[in-house]
Amino acid sequence: MDRPNILLLMTDQQRGDCLGIDGHPVLQTPYLDEIASHGIRFRRGYSACPVCVPARRTLMTGQKASSHGVFMNHHVPLDGPTLPGELAKEGYQTHLVGKLHLSPPRKLYGFNSSDWSDSPRPDSVLDDYERFLISQGVTQPRAGLAHGASVNGYPARPFHLEERFHFSTWCADRALNFLERRDPTMPFFLKVSFHQPHQPLTPPAVYFDRYLQMDLPEPIVGDWAKVFDQPQRGLPVNAWRVSLEAAVQKQMQAGYYGCINHIDDQIGRIMEVLPKNTVVIFVSDHGEMLGDHQWIRKRNAFEASARVPFLIRFPSSLGIKQEKVLDHPVGLMDIMPTCLELAGVNIPDSVNGRSLLPIIENPVADWRGYLHGECAQIPTLNSGMQYLTNGKMKYIWYPGTGREHYFDLTSDPNEMTNLASDPAHRDGRNHWRSILIDELSGRAEGFTNGKQLRTLV
Repeated sequence: MDRPNILLLMTDQQRGDCLGIDGHPVLQTPYLDEIASHGIRFRRGYSACPVCVPARRTLMTGQKASSHGVFMNHHVPLDGPTLPGELAKEGYQTHLVGKLHLSPPRKLYGFNSSDWSDSPRPDSVLDDYERFLISQGVTQPRAGLAHGASVNGYPARPFHLEERFHFSTWCADRALNFLERRDPTMPFFLKVSFHQPHQPLTPPAVYFDRYLQMDLPEPIVGDWAKVFDQPQRGLPVNAWRVSLEAAVQKQMQAGYYGCINHIDDQIGRIMEVLPKNTVVIFVSDHGEMLGDHQWIRKRNAFEASARVPFLIRFPSSLGIKQEKVLDHPVGLMDIMPTCLELAGVNIPDSVNGRSLLPIIENPVADWRGYLHGECAQIPTLNSGMQYLTNGKMKYIWYPGTGREHYFDLTSDPNEMTNLASDPAHRDGRNHWRSILIDELSGRAEGFTNGKQLRTLV
């Protein structure tokens, strides 16, 4: 049997609940919903380090953060085998479109070729999106950001240029160009990496207006999370903790949902021309708090930040039974070994993740009991975070303060009630705490002495 092509579609900062098929009350994602309904949808997909650079290093290497060594947006070269590199060595034509977010810029890391740009923001190296704008006569300074919306903050508005100049549209254009010009005698691995719905929240006007006219869900805020008693003006545009006036909150959500809807339509363009023998994977690097629990952006272990959409659709030629929704805890490190197994390529010993094919073919098969995640620094908390989840319960520990969160995701999916100090849940909390002690034992940071967790100061 011919080896399958692999299309890896990736967004930046898309929440796990931001799919129409996941039950979102307003968001329209018809093309992603079709992939999900005909393929495999993992309801418990997580980003083990919910920050751009470490999450993308994990996807590229199949390694958790403690193996690849980056726990924040720290820009250092990546060593060792990569997903595109292993495929390229075995005869795949590998191509990148859009965001890579690895250092140094322009290093291919196993891709044979690229249409590379990490964001609409010009960097020190002239990227291919900026080159495209210039070639089209769009030459004002920082043209991709001339709308004025922040690349990390809550302000939102429609995109300021024609839709054909939007970063997400450009990604789809370049993907279509690759598919038209690829070598038809080789299988391909194509990664199409959109920058949004990461800020700036600037979809084309038709998408922004669509959601601005709807009744949008209000942010959820647990009593344990409140830092503001009322909406605030004068916050830094790039603040992490927010309580926005209703109109501003709605604009932020309209921009966010609009960006996702726009990307979904661009994915639809790509799907129309895909060869039949193509595996399609869709995932995001991490989520977005979007005002929930008075946070925006990422880095947190909460569902809005750490849970991501995670979809796989196989061609019928592989004979894999599909149309399944699975609740196994899976992560970005599982994508590399899954793709390599599909391609018949040996999985390097450096990989920490596991191929998903066994549980797709037999959902009752043995699988990991939990997924471990971490981040080096949570702004405003004077701490990083460590978390464990099996998709039903979640335990979070903050090593800088010793604080804990413990949530029952089955009965409390919005994490409104912190059970960490509830006597009725003491045994459960202690059980998960002991698992984290075992997970962190021997780490150089000194998180534990092997018997208890240690607050680091």
